[in-house]
Amino acid sequence: MPAAHRPGLRIDAGLTIPESELSWRFSRSSGPGGQGVNTADSRVELSWDVAGSTILAPLQRERLLENLRSRLVDGVLTIAASEHRAQLRNRDAARARLAAVVADALRPSSPSRRRTKPSRGAKERRLAANKRRTDVKQLRRPPHD
Repeated sequence: MPAAHRPGLRIDAGLTIPESELSWRFSRSSGPGGQGVNTADSRVELSWDVAGSTILAPLQRERLLENLRSRLVDGVLTIAASEHRAQLRNRDAARARLAAVVADALRPSSPSRRRTKPSRGAKERRLAANKRRTDVKQLRRPPHD
């Protein structure tokens, strides 16, 4: 389906970003393309205003703003794609990348690891290894009277 006829960008089962909230910018791309690089606006920038989005629940917005804080500029997430020669392929790449970034940021973080004590056997093995190392180093020293 062409990009203009899509109802929105599907992130997961519970979230679809409507096309009206996505903004596109096109510019000249560097890289492959020969003389066409100088004339075709094949580089794509896809922007989405996370802070001003109407489709996010408060928890989703909070999680996105927290997890994407290093990528946001004034609450706007921008994805650039210029790896393909054709603008349409770059559009699809930018859409896929935006969906992946947002889905990853929405995923709850894994619970932190519970601290545990080393077992008695582990302590004994560590102390025995230290003792062996001490003995080896002791033998390298000159004799002590």
